Amino acid sequence: MDLLNLTQELIRFRTETGNLPEIEKAFAYIEKLFQNTGAQTTIFRKDGVSPVIFIRNHDVQNFDVLCLGHIDVVPAEDHMFQPYIKDGKMFGRGTLDMKSFAAVALNSMFHVLEKKLPVKFAVILSSDEEKGSAGTHAFMEAYPEMSAKIVLDNDVGGDIRKLVSKCKNPVFVKIEAEGKEAHGSTPWEGIDANEKLMQTWLNIRKIYPYYSQELPLPEDTWFDTVHFAKIEGGDVANVISNHAEALLDFRLTENSSVENLRKNLDSCMVDGVSYKIVSESTPVVMDEQNPHILAYKKFAEDILGKKIEFEHIGGATDSRVFAEKGSIVIMHSGSGGGMHAKGEFVDINSVRQIAEIQTRFLDKLALEK
Repeated sequence: MDLLNLTQELIRFRTETGNLPEIEKAFAYIEKLFQNTGAQTTIFRKDGVSPVIFIRNHDVQNFDVLCLGHIDVVPAEDHMFQPYIKDGKMFGRGTLDMKSFAAVALNSMFHVLEKKLPVKFAVILSSDEEKGSAGTHAFMEAYPEMSAKIVLDNDVGGDIRKLVSKCKNPVFVKIEAEGKEAHGSTPWEGIDANEKLMQTWLNIRKIYPYYSQELPLPEDTWFDTVHFAKIEGGDVANVISNHAEALLDFRLTENSSVENLRKNLDSCMVDGVSYKIVSESTPVVMDEQNPHILAYKKFAEDILGKKIEFEHIGGATDSRVFAEKGSIVIMHSGSGGGMHAKGEFVDINSVRQIAEIQTRFLDKLALEK
């Protein structure tokens, strides 16, 4: 199949998260690709969540290998949905995150089908990963026996020379402060919820320091972090705020726990301030000496003609739902830049290389059957 043409066709669908008409068109396009190939294709739909497409070569739920990804993208201007190629790079929304690598997953499925490889193989592509992956969670609930020995996860993008072995646990926390309204000229008659929120914020910063591009980069960044993603409080300038709230984004390493985070937050709350954990997950930690990971790494090094290194990232990944079930998750993506920005691009050669690494790895697994 023409990998680059497929990538460009996928990019032309304006699959911004929540744009269901375009998502449905994209899934219909993918479904049509696999007509008369022997693959079984299901578009999972459930009220209130975005759909998921599920493609497999056997009607089972326990797979040898599974590719996991998504087709939704963050919002962009119209021109970014018209991809173009320049100087060995493809530009457009979703080139790096992650339609190029959704195309790689589909290419791997075609390879398995055409070669009739004796592996149970599947591709799962969601359409709301950029806003929490509710569709993926609903899909997994609908298929409770879903499992895979190995999961290929290409949604960790940026550098083909890196294999990801650890991802932090994203935990989102909402803090709410309650006060009492009063005129701004007589603050002693009120209780300022904004002030209470800031006092709590300062307490949190004593435990989880502030980091910025303007500050020196720590030698080792594998520690817990938090950023204040959203802060709201007050309505008008001359009224003491009676309510304030903030959304916090914690990233916890495997050496931490949500229980310990709760203890820290309990110690930070001032009178009139409370918190609740909006969502939590688990860190993804893979054994760098796992034979399958090392075999994949060897193929990657042979194809790239250079050594590749393991790295740890703070970003989340949908593959954690399989890691929790004991899957070996191989997290590797192509190179590019401008993710979620106006100049998003992917290095075309890296897309071809990821595709070759995957197909050669699948051939090896087939020989072992």
